[in-house]
Amino acid sequence: MLEAVKTSQYRWVILGVATFTQAAAAFFVQGIGAMGVHLQRDLGLNTTQLGLLLSAAQLLPLAGLLVAGRVLDRHDERWVVGIGALVVAVALAAGSAAPGYVSLLVVLLIVGAGYSTIQPGGSKSVASWFDTRQRGLAMGIRQAGLPLGGVLAAFALPSLATAFGWRSTLVAGALVALSGAVVFMAFYHRPPDQRPMPTTSRVRLELLRGPYMKKIILSGTSMVSVHSGVGVLTVLYLHEVTSMASASAALVYVAVQCAGALGRICLAAWSDRHRSGRYACVLTCLAAVIIGTTVLTTPIGRSPVAACLVFIWLGFFGIGWYGPWVAYAAESAPPDHTGFALGLAMAVNQVAVILAPPVLGLLTDLTGSFAPAWALLTALTAVTLTTTARL
Repeated sequence: MLEAVKTSQYRWVILGVATFTQAAAAFFVQGIGAMGVHLQRDLGLNTTQLGLLLSAAQLLPLAGLLVAGRVLDRHDERWVVGIGALVVAVALAAGSAAPGYVSLLVVLLIVGAGYSTIQPGGSKSVASWFDTRQRGLAMGIRQAGLPLGGVLAAFALPSLATAFGWRSTLVAGALVALSGAVVFMAFYHRPPDQRPMPTTSRVRLELLRGPYMKKIILSGTSMVSVHSGVGVLTVLYLHEVTSMASASAALVYVAVQCAGALGRICLAAWSDRHRSGRYACVLTCLAAVIIGTTVLTTPIGRSPVAACLVFIWLGFFGIGWYGPWVAYAAESAPPDHTGFALGLAMAVNQVAVILAPPVLGLLTDLTGSFAPAWALLTALTAVTLTTTARL
C-alpha cells in the first residue's frame, strides 16, 4: 500500500520534470518572435526571412518525430528525451559563434533535430503515469511548458540581445536546454511494471486509416498555423500597425504566452469533464480563433487596446488548444503504440509549422499589410471546423 502511494505521488514529480524540460528545450526558439525587431535590425532581415528562422527549427522534426515515436515505443523515455535536449544545448552553444543569418539557419536545423524527441517523449511519459481521470489536466500542464518557455524567453532574450548582442541569446538558450536535459535524465523513470513493446507495420498502417487520425491531423495542422502566426507576427503587428513601442509589444507577447499556458491547462482540465469528449474542446478553440483573426482584419484591430485583447484571446485559444488535442491523440492511439501515434500526428503538424511562418511573412511583405495573413488563417480554421465537426 505504501509503495502504491509513493508511486501515485511520484507522478507529479514526473509531470514537473516533463514540463520543465519542455520549457527549457523550447526556450530559445519560442523567443525568436519576441526578438523579431532586434533580429531584423541587427541582421537586416525582412519578415519572410524572420519567418524562415522559425521554420528552420521545425524542418528536421518532419521526419524526426516519426523516428522518435518509433524509438519511444522501444526504449526508455529518460534517454530518448534527455539526449534530444542535450543536442539542443550543444547546437545552441556552437551557434553562439555563428557569423550571420545563414549560419543561424543551420544551427536551428540541428536544434530541431534534437527537439524531435521532446514533444512526443514528454507527452508519452505523462500519458504513461496518469489515467483518464486526470490525463487531460496533466497533459495541459505539461504542454504549458511551451508557452511558459516563451514567456521566460520574451522577458530575457530581448534584454540580452540589447545589452550583449544576439549571439548572447544562444548561449542563454544552451544553458537552459542543458538544465532540462540533466533534470529529465536524473528524475524520470517508467511507471512500475511497464515495458516498451515493438510497433508493427500493420499497426502503423491502421493508424493512418483511423477516422480519429483525420480529425487530429486536420485540426492540428490549422491550429499550429495559427500558433505560428501569433508567434511571428504579434510583435511586428503591434509595432507597425498600432504604433506600439517594441519593448511594450514584447511585453504584450509575454501576456499572450501566459494566456497560452493558462489555456493549455484550463482547456485540458475542462476536457476531462466535458460530456461530449475532448475533441469538443478542440472545436471550441477553432471557433474562438476564427473570431479573433477576423477582428484583426477589421479597423477594430488597429486600436492598441483592442489588438492587445485580441492577441491575448488568440493566445488562450490559439495556443491553449494543444492541451486537449494531445490528450485526445494519446487516448485514441492503440495500446502500447502511443509514442508512434503522437509522433505521426506531430510529424504531419510539422508541415504547417514549417510552411506557416515564411508564407505568412511573405504574404505580409508582398501586400504591405497584415490583413491577408489573418484572413488566410481565418479561412483555414473555418474549413477545418466545418470538416472535422462532421467526422
